[in-house]
Amino acid sequence: MERTTHHGISPYEAAYGFSRAVRVGSAIHVAGTGPVRPDGAPVPGDPAAQMRRCCEIAVEALEALGGAVADVVRTRMYIVDRADADAIGSVHGEVFGVADPASTMVVVAGLVDPSWKVEIEVEAVVGP
Repeated sequence: MERTTHHGISPYEAAYGFSRAVRVGSAIHVAGTGPVRPDGAPVPGDPAAQMRRCCEIAVEALEALGGAVADVVRTRMYIVDRADADAIGSVHGEVFGVADPASTMVVVAGLVDPSWKVEIEVEAVVGP
């Protein structure tokens, strides 16, 4: 099967040796995506704003590889504060609710950038 990769703006991609997203056949896998602005700086503060930025980056990667939000079958959200679950989950619903994916939200001790409140992973299967 053909393998296609997409690189984004994360400063970690080149340094750590990974792609923002990989498509193999009809499956698209979007790597853990943190709230990074176009200039590479983290999105400050608000968990909903951070989640919205994570979603923008992930959706852009999906689209770059021929997918769409409607193709999403699974998401994972890693959050550092349980109190942010509703704000983050609400944005998830706004963006991915149309696809009604299987989803997991996990509270973790921390993320690679201590200012991040959320990081997401997305998987999609592109139909015919």
